[in-house]
Amino acid sequence: MNEEDWKVLLGRIKDGKCTPFLGAGVNYKILPLGGQIAREWAEAEQFPLRSSDDLASVAQFIAVKYDDKVVPKDRILERLAQEARPDFSQADERLDCLRALAELPLPVYLTTNYDDLMVEALRHTEPRKNPRREICKWHAGLESVPSVFAATQVYEPDHANPVVFHLHGSDQLVDSLVLTEDDYLDFLVNISRNQELLPSRIQRALTEASLLFIGYRLRDINFRVIYRGLVQSMDGSRRRLSITVQMKPPDEHAGDAEAAEHYLTEYFKDLKVRVYWGTAKDFAKELRDRWKKFCAVSIANP
Repeated sequence: MNEEDWKVLLGRIKDGKCTPFLGAGVNYKILPLGGQIAREWAEAEQFPLRSSDDLASVAQFIAVKYDDKVVPKDRILERLAQEARPDFSQADERLDCLRALAELPLPVYLTTNYDDLMVEALRHTEPRKNPRREICKWHAGLESVPSVFAATQVYEPDHANPVVFHLHGSDQLVDSLVLTEDDYLDFLVNISRNQELLPSRIQRALTEASLLFIGYRLRDINFRVIYRGLVQSMDGSRRRLSITVQMKPPDEHAGDAEAAEHYLTEYFKDLKVRVYWGTAKDFAKELRDRWKKFCAVSIANP
């Protein structure tokens, strides 16, 4: 990212035309990452393959082993429930990323996380907001789940009443989770066949706004499924600058750090996505600082 990229991004945020995509990295040190859970399960279940840090792969193994696709989903919700809940009324640097995003005047937040931490961050920001949660009804078994976008309700997300849309399910409904390899394939197939599975307001958030991917790594299946299988399949002619926050090599490489950074830069350039090199926490801090200055200048020069 350069200064012009920041200028465009801040302008899009001001206009409510930015859609954050939240991955597991925004909850770093609050909840365990997928790789950690995968390794715990792989050891306990004697996982026979090398991909013991791949949660989708290990979860698939468990589903096959017990002949029940719900088993790994129940387990991951139980595992996440074991973690102590953060107190959003207290100072806690682990919450900095969520708080920085919650402070922005945005109507739609998309996430592949199952938890409600983004919702809680929005509820505890000043001025207080009234967020709703919604899940993607990616398979037929979810059709009867009530929706905040139901025709009988009058709800249009705005910065005071945003929606947090869970693309891969939420901890409120175990059947909504996208977890195993089969789940990811089914999600991709079903969404590609019928984009109406996404509410029209969520479709607009994907096609008419700048996308901000935060909390993902290139190798995360969540990121690849969302970007290759969903974002690129939709008409983004009215979308502008999109950004991904990525850890600077050597985090993602097994050799030359400079060569790895060059490869990743070119990869994202091909996807028409700018790269911010750093952690989610680094980005959140810079975003918060720049946003405050941007707002101050806007007030001084209306």
